[in-house]
Amino acid sequence: MSFLKLDSRDIAILQVLAREGRLSKSALAERINLSATACGERVMRLESAGVISGYRAEVELRPLAPHVTVFVLAEIGLHRAEAFQLFEAAIGLHDEVTGCWALGGGYDYLLQIVTRDIDSYQRLMDAILAQKAGLTRYFTYIVTKSVKSSPLPVAALLQDVTD
Repeated sequence: MSFLKLDSRDIAILQVLAREGRLSKSALAERINLSATACGERVMRLESAGVISGYRAEVELRPLAPHVTVFVLAEIGLHRAEAFQLFEAAIGLHDEVTGCWALGGGYDYLLQIVTRDIDSYQRLMDAILAQKAGLTRYFTYIVTKSVKSSPLPVAALLQDVTD
């Protein structure tokens, strides 16, 4: 597999944007000691290459509404491409599913779900089961507190693949 070649300035841009997300080109350029024009060109190149796939705000729900975060380990019955596609399409219909990862090993998927309360979580799971999307078993883990949430460790991951 061929990887995009990045230099130290590209990595610095990615680190700052992963941590802070939304900055003006001039503020970002100042942070990495580059002109705003050159910085803007690099950001556009990273976006065009699909390295930067989007920008979003981190929203703290606590002051806005009651909520619960739940992780779910899910098993589907048939291990065929069509069954995986059906399940993934069904999960995509629910905004409360904020993350879904296919797993190798014991379980098939790990889902992150954020809902108003446990009752709304159970209604969501009942709706997913009613979709007949192949879900045969699931295991619920309720988050009691967030211990760590960090941006991707861009510099550490790219340490050996940059020039």
